[in-house]
Amino acid sequence: MIVFPAVDIKNGQCVRLQQGRPERETVFFRDPLEAALHWQNLGGRWLHLVDLDGAFAGKPVNLPLIARLCAALSIPVQVGGGIRSLETAGAYLEAGARRLIVGTMALEDPGAFSSLCAALPGKIGVSLDTEAGRLKTRGWAADAGLTLDEALPRLADQGAAFLVHTDIDRDGMRTGADLSALSALVAQSPLPVIASGGVADMEDIRRLYPLSRSGNLQGVISGRALYEGTLDLAEAMAWIDLQGSGPQFF
Repeated sequence: MIVFPAVDIKNGQCVRLQQGRPERETVFFRDPLEAALHWQNLGGRWLHLVDLDGAFAGKPVNLPLIARLCAALSIPVQVGGGIRSLETAGAYLEAGARRLIVGTMALEDPGAFSSLCAALPGKIGVSLDTEAGRLKTRGWAADAGLTLDEALPRLADQGAAFLVHTDIDRDGMRTGADLSALSALVAQSPLPVIASGGVADMEDIRRLYPLSRSGNLQGVISGRALYEGTLDLAEAMAWIDLQGSGPQFF
């Protein structure tokens, strides 16, 4: 299981939003590259990078900055936010991203999503972001008209390589991950799952870890808990390593 530090970019800065709301923003680093290097130096093995401006705009906004981050890091990066075309996906991969996360296209244009996955096999994951049980798109501003159970069955057939599930109600709140909901998702999903939203401390890591041994949990994304120090990245990765090798998803 991997702990993915989150670096969310808005207006050229590394920020965290509570429940995805732009008005509930905290700036943690003026330069996102400083944040990315910080997590790499603390033992991060992957970085989860989100162009929040791109997610709201529906197109890449911070591509030059993201290219600078990818070039400076020695660890792999997964990127999401505003990826709604093959052209944009290709630009991010050329910029150095290892794999990409698509939300709106996957839920609103299944045909285009299937074509994207066929063109870039193994590179495309799906962001499944739920609020009160409903899937959200367009930077969490629109209702997709679907539930998780309704969307999940077709994604593997369309070529998705992995899933990122965010519990919007818990995102940035440090209230703890919803173990029951994640257990059900991991049991149902034919694809590796990365959990996001509410991961608060080492207790969450200990509670979620068994899902990586018995199911498809690939990792967890953490943002505010890492930035505010309630979760220590080095401690979390060291504890996971002590548990022995589990399923290899990468």
